Amino acid sequence: MANRTTLLVLLVLVLCHGVGVTMGLWMKEVEQDKKHWHPMSDKLFLMQNSKHIVKTDAGEMRVLESYGGRIMDRRLNIGFITMEPRSLFIPQYLDSTFIIFLRAGEAKVGFVCKSKLVEKHLKMGDVYRIPAGSAFYLVNTMDDQRLHIICSIDPSESIGISVFQSFYVGGGANPASVLSGFAPEIIETAFNVSGAELKKMFTRQHEGPIVHLDNSLSTSIWTKFLQMNGDDKLQHLKKMVIEDQQEPDEDDVDADNDDDEEEEQVTRLSWRKLLESVFRNNNNKEIREKVVHESHHSCNLYDRNPDFKNDYGWSTALDGSDYPPLKKSGIGIYHVNLSPGSMMTPHVNPRATEYGIVLKGSGRIQIIFPNGSSAMDTHIKEGDVFFVPRYFPFCQIASKNGPLEFFGFTTSARKNKPQFLVGATSLMRTMMGPELAAAFGVSEDTMKRMVDAQHETVILPTPWAQAHAQAHTNQKKKKNIQVTVPKLIRNEVIMDF
Repeated sequence: MANRTTLLVLLVLVLCHGVGVTMGLWMKEVEQDKKHWHPMSDKLFLMQNSKHIVKTDAGEMRVLESYGGRIMDRRLNIGFITMEPRSLFIPQYLDSTFIIFLRAGEAKVGFVCKSKLVEKHLKMGDVYRIPAGSAFYLVNTMDDQRLHIICSIDPSESIGISVFQSFYVGGGANPASVLSGFAPEIIETAFNVSGAELKKMFTRQHEGPIVHLDNSLSTSIWTKFLQMNGDDKLQHLKKMVIEDQQEPDEDDVDADNDDDEEEEQVTRLSWRKLLESVFRNNNNKEIREKVVHESHHSCNLYDRNPDFKNDYGWSTALDGSDYPPLKKSGIGIYHVNLSPGSMMTPHVNPRATEYGIVLKGSGRIQIIFPNGSSAMDTHIKEGDVFFVPRYFPFCQIASKNGPLEFFGFTTSARKNKPQFLVGATSLMRTMMGPELAAAFGVSEDTMKRMVDAQHETVILPTPWAQAHAQAHTNQKKKKNIQVTVPKLIRNEVIMDF
């Protein structure tokens, strides 16, 4: 008997040591990523390392970098883009895939699909995928509203220079176009245009990657271009080239005077051929419609009915079966709204790591380590970004003062199928039996009474949430009575007559 007891103690010690070593190694990695944090900080799973990627008068982009070491099945960085009314995020391509979500405003995205330019208009709630290496631009089309975008960025695709790397196709002095780095003789040969003209094109833009469309000579060219229909773009670009030749910069006057009329005609002809080669199919309606059909469509999160809804909140999820482009990136999307004081029941994601952004309200989130100890128990508010590693149990609770709304990404495009640990359709309810009772060291009757006490699923009431829901129900009943009574009175009057 003593030997068995000793063996049991040794096994417990080994298990505890294994969990401790695993957590210790991860904590060491977290410490290396976040040296300014205490390793057991109550903010351990909040993403707080913010980096400005772009910042101009017309807008900005900042990114929260992911971390977590080997405990993470996959890391995602979370980006926030803000653009002023009538502004442009200039043409570029990236070394990372973006999944964008329009939090507020409307936008137009132009991108190259199978060597054709396709433009799509996006509205609030739209989800859209921009693949790594795809040339694109973004425009805030509103005259009086900022554009707010939340995006996921896959750092595993990045070449490692930064959280991601932009290669700007358009640009000038700031930012520099990737084309401006080529030797003069190479770029002149490639464009078949004089060096004087190329110098004008590659030095005018100096406002940064996000520019106002109605603010300067350089961006007025983009303004004209973006306002045109596809059929007019070719003619407009031709006109831009001719006007540019007719209005040379003072520094280039001497060079331009050396060009004779014949060279000018050859240059214009070359531009025309170049532009027609890019937009030669714009006048073909059937081909243009085919391009739009084959291009990636957007999916609006706000237009979907909730996957789950009760008196205490609702939740919606998008996966690869709902929006096929998500399959290519292996990303899922979710949106949750908890009424005041309501709680997302303790659950675990067996398939994916979850990244969440608080859109409105405030509340609390608690995440649990594998050994049953608390990993993080902290207050969250609007703008906070949290992540929950795969397999880690957690729950969110809305403050009693107002609802808690959060949106986020998961690292799997398959249906997530979270395992709810408590509730009417929980793991505990499914496993109910003598084995579960024995695991807790109580009788089966006691265990059954405990497990069956909760009648709600997924989103549960707390005492203050129940009070809020009851008050809302009473108010609704009162409103119905106030509406119904006058009708009864009118009916009685009619019958009396």
